[in-house]
Amino acid sequence: MSEVTSGAAGDDFRRTLRLAFASIGVVFGDIGTSPLYAMRESLAHVAGAGGNVREDVLAVASLLIWALILIVTIKYVLILMRADNKGEGGILTLVVLAEQALRKKRRFVIILGVVGAAFFFGDAMITPAISVLSAVEGLNVINPGFSSYVVPVTLLILAILFAFQFRGTGSVASLFAPITTLWFITIAVLGLIHIGDDLTIFIALNPAHALKLLISNPGMGLIIFGGVFLAVTGGEALYADLGHFGRTPIRLAWIFIVLPALILNYLGQGAFVHANPHEVANPFFLMAPSWALIPLVILATLVTVIASQAVITGAFSIAQQAMSLGLLPRMNITHTSDTEQGQIYIGQVNWLIFAGVILLVLLFGSSASLASAYGIAVNISMIIDTALALIVFWHARHFPPAIVLPVLVIILAIELTFFAANSAKLVAGGYVPVLIGLTIIVTMLTWLRGRSLLADKLRKDSVELEGLLETLERRPPTRVAGAAVFLQTDPIYAPSALMHNLKHNRVLHDILVFISVETMEVPRVPRDERVSVKKLALGAFLVRARFGYMEQPDVPAALRMCEPYGLSIDPRQASYFLGRRAIRMSAKARMPFWQQRLFIMLANQSARAIEFFRIPPERVVELGMQMSV
Repeated sequence: MSEVTSGAAGDDFRRTLRLAFASIGVVFGDIGTSPLYAMRESLAHVAGAGGNVREDVLAVASLLIWALILIVTIKYVLILMRADNKGEGGILTLVVLAEQALRKKRRFVIILGVVGAAFFFGDAMITPAISVLSAVEGLNVINPGFSSYVVPVTLLILAILFAFQFRGTGSVASLFAPITTLWFITIAVLGLIHIGDDLTIFIALNPAHALKLLISNPGMGLIIFGGVFLAVTGGEALYADLGHFGRTPIRLAWIFIVLPALILNYLGQGAFVHANPHEVANPFFLMAPSWALIPLVILATLVTVIASQAVITGAFSIAQQAMSLGLLPRMNITHTSDTEQGQIYIGQVNWLIFAGVILLVLLFGSSASLASAYGIAVNISMIIDTALALIVFWHARHFPPAIVLPVLVIILAIELTFFAANSAKLVAGGYVPVLIGLTIIVTMLTWLRGRSLLADKLRKDSVELEGLLETLERRPPTRVAGAAVFLQTDPIYAPSALMHNLKHNRVLHDILVFISVETMEVPRVPRDERVSVKKLALGAFLVRARFGYMEQPDVPAALRMCEPYGLSIDPRQASYFLGRRAIRMSAKARMPFWQQRLFIMLANQSARAIEFFRIPPERVVELGMQMSV
């Protein structure tokens, strides 16, 4: 018995190690490429403010290292990973958990989620731009004459990256972990080699050195903070990818591989600049011997593409969750893997992000210029993560609030300080992610308000389904052979498609099915809880199909699961009646004209229910109606 238990434990341990290795290729690409520019930008701020690079480099290295320890290790790896919803993480998961903690939907929680998700999309545009640009700029170190090729090569790489998104990552994902692991080994070795340039760099491990600079020269400290924050961008990916790999594998990879490699590299860059103050312009690439420059640029470019891929995939997942929670209109979702449920492709999101990325590269032209814009979007998302976490852990029963809340408050104060530093970049380009974020926020809030007003109006003009069916049972209309499936937005009221069918056709099918699709506050709904069936008058069936906020609704699949409840139909042979609403402008609407126009545009761009709910298109009957909000 003990041998069997030992063997099972060994299998679990090996599986955990495999997941930890795989997570290196997906989770840590963004934060792993930060050494390309974080030290450079922090030191550039020191030099630009008239500081002495040699004297202040210890403080910069200390700030970089302790930012990784406090923000990433303590906040995300140790604390937030305990705030999961059935194993899933991410900012919209925190919204759901916060609502559960408060035991009711609160508008301010939804607004926090909207803001956080909006700035996540801003991050998804900036990360590929700055990451790939910073890697390709290694060409300048090889030969300054290559500088004119940096932007064209970057644009070509990004175009290829986005053009192949529809194929999914399954075919190349097996290469992600080995390449990214090689990257972390490389940057660790580079740092280790140069630590010997000036062993006094180890003083940076003492946080008192960083505090001394902040206290003695707070103005300089605030300027430096803007560059230091670049070291922790990508930290939120650890929590967002929790459901793909699990808590333990991500923690193992971070603590034993990623964090040591990053610390060694930042120490090495600090020692290198200590010994060579004139090399402050690009310490990462200048640390490499001349024979290794070309392989290093190639490796850096590959890793930045992988990091960009992870952020883009994360944007698809956030968009899917936002659609399920009613924050965005429906968009067509393509599943790119038969085995991995989380691998999806959303064309509209892909090309919107691509347009934003290309615009950023052309607008800023270099990673140093783009660094001014980078940070604010991620910073706002991180602050919202912390604010929502405070709500969740305040009510948590599985984790003592007295331990975690003071830590989160301290971290929130640090993140707000980072925000103050990043806000100083607004004029120099930081306004770009703010404008992107605000545009997405207005879009989400308009969609939320429009849907709410539309639902109120439909309820006001609707009749209750059960009462209608009882009336029809007393005076039944003509029945025809076959099964009719009516989609409902609200299971209480009769769908508009039924009312139009009765009004114009005056017939009903022998088998009537009314199905409503509900998005639950869990990532995935177990199979045995997927459907519930209720028998109504006139022999009709009322079906409630439940899906998690990370699942794509599938109406035919839900109907097949109704057979044990007495509803046995072939979903491929049924007729599906859908109501199609044409929304028009109105002077009496409760939304201003500009918001009405935006809502109508979003509604018109929304994916048809046929594709979103996976309904056979050849079996659909659409009945339209006009209305205003």
